Amino acid sequence: MASVAELKAAIDVALAQIGEGQTAVQAAGEKLAEAQQTLAGALEGSGHETVEAAQASLTQASQELEECLAATLVAVEQAQLYVSTL
Repeated sequence: MASVAELKAAIDVALAQIGEGQTAVQAAGEKLAEAQQTLAGALEGSGHETVEAAQASLTQASQELEECLAATLVAVEQAQLYVSTL
């Protein structure tokens, strides 16, 4: 069985990995926003349903990334709460 110090160290590593993941998700969100703007500018005035579908898909992807970030924040809070009980 792992010692309390080993457990805390492992949780710290996991929290750092979550932080790296959050940074990657934020970067992905920024790139999606850029892609949305580029697509909107390139296809301005087009009422074609595929353009609208592409924009809707990008919007959905952005929302799901936000949900991902929110979930990771909850995970971090829970892990930190657990560490405080050790």
